[in-house]
Amino acid sequence: TPFIAEIIGTALLIILGGGVVANVELNKTIGNNSGWIVVTTGWALAVYVAVVVTAPYSGAHVNPAVTIGLAIAGEFAWSQAPSYILAQILGAMLGAFIVWLVYKNHFDVTKDGATKKAVFCTSPAIRNTFFNLIGEIVGTFVLVFTILNFTDAAMADSNEIVGLGSLGALPVAFLVWAIGLSLGGTTGYAINPARDLGPRIMHAILPIKDKASNDWSYSWIPVIGPITGASLACLLYTSDAADDLLCVD
Repeated sequence: TPFIAEIIGTALLIILGGGVVANVELNKTIGNNSGWIVVTTGWALAVYVAVVVTAPYSGAHVNPAVTIGLAIAGEFAWSQAPSYILAQILGAMLGAFIVWLVYKNHFDVTKDGATKKAVFCTSPAIRNTFFNLIGEIVGTFVLVFTILNFTDAAMADSNEIVGLGSLGALPVAFLVWAIGLSLGGTTGYAINPARDLGPRIMHAILPIKDKASNDWSYSWIPVIGPITGASLACLLYTSDAADDLLCVD
């Protein structure tokens, strides 16, 4: 079902995305300190895998901002949005648990709590509420606006389910890779409320030694920012301004 597909797809996204962060950041891993290129590439390929597996069954949203954005644009039914979003959060929590299980020994030998938290959720490089929010808005705007412009609006009137899978797995991987390389340096580019909130909840629940604060005061930014960016992308896409910008009759 689409519900199960979104759970599995989002879990795979976090297993591979959170997994690459764990491999780069945690002590005594083979990939320790291998750098930002490895992290962004790992996340891009994580999206690729999630889309390949999930697209035939749910359209491969794996992101509440994508679900909400497509619903605003009239390309996805609002009635299906709550179940998709719940599945995405549950999948992200499951994926974060599996990453912790796989890297348990390395969590144990890593003493810095902030490093361990980075495996689960994002944090700003420089804390500034306004600019951190702008970073998440812009990154998600690019994601959703690109998706919408790769998607034929006529699909809304068919039985096909629209999502990241509309682009094809490889183009969406390159899209996420580009966002990470170009815009990810300020906040870690959550661009996905479930990707940040689900693992952040697991960070709070799991018995991690020497864990850092969960930083709930920041946690709303990777939720509200992506939703705002997706909404703005859809408002532009559905407006006459988008037709003028893209030279569409």
